[in-house]
Amino acid sequence: MFNPLTPFLERRKAIIIDGALATELERRGADLSDALWSARLLIDAPELIRAVHLDYLRAGADVLITASYQASLEGFRRRGLNEAQVRTLFRYSVQLASEAIEQHLIETRASAHDLRPLIAASIGPYGAYLADGSEYRGDYGLGVDALVAWHRPRVSALIETEADLFACETIPCLVEVEALIRLLQECHEMPAWLACSCRDGETLASGELFVEAVKLADACEQIVAIGVNCTAPRHIESLLHIARAATDKPLLCYPNSGERWDAAARCWVEGTGVTDFAEPARQWYAAGARLIGGCCRTTPEDIAVIAQALA
Repeated sequence: MFNPLTPFLERRKAIIIDGALATELERRGADLSDALWSARLLIDAPELIRAVHLDYLRAGADVLITASYQASLEGFRRRGLNEAQVRTLFRYSVQLASEAIEQHLIETRASAHDLRPLIAASIGPYGAYLADGSEYRGDYGLGVDALVAWHRPRVSALIETEADLFACETIPCLVEVEALIRLLQECHEMPAWLACSCRDGETLASGELFVEAVKLADACEQIVAIGVNCTAPRHIESLLHIARAATDKPLLCYPNSGERWDAAARCWVEGTGVTDFAEPARQWYAAGARLIGGCCRTTPEDIAVIAQALA
């Protein structure tokens, strides 16, 4: 199986992942108060998704994550779309990233010797479809078979695209890790990374041990990088050390900004998160991470800082 990360790891100190999509779209005026979240814009404002992708490339990102995190067959069916239309939207999420890459290559006058940025097709957790915050708890009450069946339509649609790999991300519990591994093993030649969401420096959002997820992923040939995302920056270094002791595969991290959410006021509390990612990025690299980026509330400016810090 070809590993699309290898050419980058051979030529770069680190691979730079992009930053937040949904919260960046909101920052630019998009209304995402909807169960489909950023996936709704695949229908309503795809040009805005493309623009955000392009700005992350301009900031130095080597990998774009598609707008399919919250996209699901059931979610779009609630909007009256049939399965064929939903599969078209999954493909469109990859096409938008590809169009941004083509524009960036033109802008930078890239040559045939330059590395082409990668597209990671987002496979978000079942909890994202529920839109009730359960992706940060992992308390689905579903078994492996049910989760495999739920994820399969999106995986089967995205594997037909020009995505370079899957980004299985914000995975909060071991049962969902097991389900995704089973699906990946069915895909054979499609590589993926696994990024879990964690509540602290040791445990998954579900309360289970993060190291157990690492061990499961390490045994899966299709998983080519392992790590964490949508986790507070203060926990990342500890989690990387745990992962490094359990796997030789490349490690990745793309934490959120660490800002606190005020549930009563329904807003982020300014000044409660990381404001400069340069030193944290260097610390995460020292702890073993080779793919580094950002998640919720991070911006193209933050990714530019990370790219410069690790240049």
